[in-house]
Amino acid sequence: METPGSQSSLHRANLERVVRAVRLAGSLTQAEIARTTGLSAATVSNIVRELKDGGTVEVTPTSAGGRRARSVSLSGDAGIVIGVDFGHTHLRVAIGNLAHQVLAEEAEPLDVDASSAQGFDRAEELVSRLIAATGVDRSKVAGVGLGVPGPIDVESGTLGSTAILPGWGGTKPAEELRDRLGVPVHVDNDANLGALGELVWGSGKGVRDLAYIKVASGVGAGLVIDGKIYRGPGGTAGEIGHITLDESGPVCRCGNRGCLETFTAARYVLPLLQPGHGPDLTMEGVVRLARDGDPGCRRVIADVGRHIGSGVANLCNLLNPSRVVLGGDLAEAGELVLGPIRESVGRYAIPSAARQLSVLPGALGGRAEVLGALALALSEMGDSTLLDGSLRSSAPAFT
Repeated sequence: METPGSQSSLHRANLERVVRAVRLAGSLTQAEIARTTGLSAATVSNIVRELKDGGTVEVTPTSAGGRRARSVSLSGDAGIVIGVDFGHTHLRVAIGNLAHQVLAEEAEPLDVDASSAQGFDRAEELVSRLIAATGVDRSKVAGVGLGVPGPIDVESGTLGSTAILPGWGGTKPAEELRDRLGVPVHVDNDANLGALGELVWGSGKGVRDLAYIKVASGVGAGLVIDGKIYRGPGGTAGEIGHITLDESGPVCRCGNRGCLETFTAARYVLPLLQPGHGPDLTMEGVVRLARDGDPGCRRVIADVGRHIGSGVANLCNLLNPSRVVLGGDLAEAGELVLGPIRESVGRYAIPSAARQLSVLPGALGGRAEVLGALALALSEMGDSTLLDGSLRSSAPAFT
């Protein structure tokens, strides 16, 4: 039996520290593991050898700083995680292994007027189909990350009534999906997951603090502070869409007037252009027309960028992030929207905060949220399960 402070318990703790560092990063060199964990190079070398012999990690030759090195990642057959993203018009599911490799991914349209039960039934079917397509045993599922377009109460796990999906307010999404899949489910709002996705795989790699701004049917921000998502005590941090720009402006769905959302979200922007472009116009279409030179669409996108920039300036003054990543369809507009955002930041933010800020388009497009859901599942799973080998089976490995 291990006792606190014993050599065996210390060794176990060091094993878990190394596994956690590799699990969160995807892959690290042994030198990076030492820096991340604070363990000595010799200790890391011995632990990696032990984990490799036990089949928990894989070691491959690489280079770092021009020198030969060894890259350590979790074994491709150590287990899998699932990402599920509910959007205003879509359902997207991805299957990934613990080495941060996406094994399967699929999206399909979602009727926003469907009941939550119908939505979760669809998610269950799509998850089962993708697991079957990968050929991985269901017993190897370590956890599920779930994204929804609305605030989640941290204590109760309840979806707030201001959610974009009508009729879903008051539901407990994690419980609903857990009951169907029989595995741990971790839930967060789509903006937070977009931030996680870009932090791990996209435009946020290498930074410790950023804001991910998603503009779609609503407007939200995922905030990363010191490398971690900041949710606030009630889970509503990042509701940038409800910053007031004009107290006499349009009435927002939250009940206030002139929120940032009423000047930037698709439901408010598209009617400005539909008289000239038809009722089927989408934000994706607006961006495409703007890039092709349509003057009306270019003007609207520039206006939206300036309004978003006002909200970003407030974030700069309060949190001083080093990077802002713009997600959603609007990011495809490139400098047509990024330029006006930077212009407003330069005008309204504290000069020192504005100078330190970089504004970039998201690198993952519409995949940011589902990849963030995978990252959430990876971050929440326990390391003892991996060390005990209960997720490993005879199922085939993937490359």
